[in-house]
Amino acid sequence: MTFEQFCLFLLVGAVAGWLAGLILGRRGFGLAGNLIIGVAGSFLGRYALGLVGFYATTTLARLITAILGALLLLWLFSLLPHRGKRN
Repeated sequence: MTFEQFCLFLLVGAVAGWLAGLILGRRGFGLAGNLIIGVAGSFLGRYALGLVGFYATTTLARLITAILGALLLLWLFSLLPHRGKRN
């Protein structure tokens, strides 16, 4: 992987995390949060869609895959029990 490909990968991950936050009605998770969610979503989306035979080859397809993976990741996080304050 070249430096340019790595930078594009990080940019796609940050945009995917930001868009996933917007789709869920939030304002995003900050630059670091968007990057982490988007990059993790990229791996999860690539794995999940690879199971059904879809492999992204273009930048747009990779962005869509990362967004879907980030949404899946956020949905999985929502299933975890919350440890917040109780009234």
